[in-house]
Amino acid sequence: MADTLLLRALKSQPKTVNLSYKKLDRLPRIIGKFRDIHQLQLKNNNLDSLPSEFSNLVQLESLNLGSNKFEDLPDELKLLISLEKLHLFNNQLVQLNAAVLSNLKNLTLLNLNHNKLKTVPREICRLTSLRHLSVENNQLEVLPPELCALSNLEELRLANNKLVGLPLELGFLVSLERLYIQKNKIRELPESISRCYRLRILDVAANDLRIFPTEIADLPLKELFCEANPLLQHVPVHSVQEEEVLSLKEISARFIMKELKDRWSYLRHAIRHYPQIKEMLSQASRCAVCGDSFLNTWLECVKFVDAKKVFKIRNSIQGTVPVRALLCSYKCFNAEGHSYYGVAFP
Repeated sequence: MADTLLLRALKSQPKTVNLSYKKLDRLPRIIGKFRDIHQLQLKNNNLDSLPSEFSNLVQLESLNLGSNKFEDLPDELKLLISLEKLHLFNNQLVQLNAAVLSNLKNLTLLNLNHNKLKTVPREICRLTSLRHLSVENNQLEVLPPELCALSNLEELRLANNKLVGLPLELGFLVSLERLYIQKNKIRELPESISRCYRLRILDVAANDLRIFPTEIADLPLKELFCEANPLLQHVPVHSVQEEEVLSLKEISARFIMKELKDRWSYLRHAIRHYPQIKEMLSQASRCAVCGDSFLNTWLECVKFVDAKKVFKIRNSIQGTVPVRALLCSYKCFNAEGHSYYGVAFP
């Protein structure tokens, strides 16, 4: 039946062909004759492979292979250099052919929802035009840092997987506007998320979050969903202050960083000759109370902020949310006038 339909359509050389819901277990080789086709719908069939002639569709821009039986990206997609939208939802994908993925440089949308993927290959970074990536309802346990090289990515959907964290490099997704990571096992959001300065929608509901990153309030969020997380509560408990002992490395680092603020300081000019030290100091944090920099010895505290007032979001989050704050010393922690609390874990 599909052969007959395609033979009839071939006479008019259409730009769009729809072979969805045809119960196809193979695609006729005549499909390779449709060299000028731009859109092809093949969803809801029984396909697990494509004929070699499929590679002839070099003008194809949109391909829907959803609800079929593919276990990997077909090799025939490798030569589809014009492809912009690829739907592979509800298949049986257990891996993604890195060689195929690397060639789809014009892809702007990739839908991989409802498959069996446990990871995404590092070659995902080759999709430099990608703006929408959806890998919901899979079995993802980890994401490669290379994913964060997708500087044009605007929407990332990772809901309902098995993720326990996100890459520390998340802040490199400078075009990201919508991030959906609900229903995972994420325990902590990376501090670099504050550099996603276009982020408008953040859904972290139903994870294992206890606290939000330090500069989360700097994001221009319009919608924040964080229900069903074990967020820290403001419950006073008795604590014992331990004696503060800093390492020589920490003392030296703090001294150097203080000197670097002085434009006439000798160290400010000398450090240019020590790039490794300069790189190390660039990872420093700033005390939420006194503003001084420190390297890696701090007190983790929390500030409870009014979500609606601070985030200026549209959806109705009630009450406060806990935001992480780092303090450089017990001296700052014991200072009067701030609203930071020590973090106590059961």
